[in-house]
Amino acid sequence: MALAKTVHKIVVAKGKNVVTFDMKKEPPDDDVLAAYLLGPTGNLRAPTLRKGKTLLVGFNEGAYNDILSR
Repeated sequence: MALAKTVHKIVVAKGKNVVTFDMKKEPPDDDVLAAYLLGPTGNLRAPTLRKGKTLLVGFNEGAYNDILSR
């Protein structure tokens, strides 16, 4: 979870569902964060992309377009 602590925002995508965590104002506890970020094998879900202070985990085309167009 060290990577998650270095960003300001985490966007987690699972299909059509997208959840955003503001790590500066309301960081979730480690158990909640792990439930969203880790896959069934215990590894970070793929794909994972860091752009500046934003971490994008999982794939959602709209979320990727939004993050990459900034």
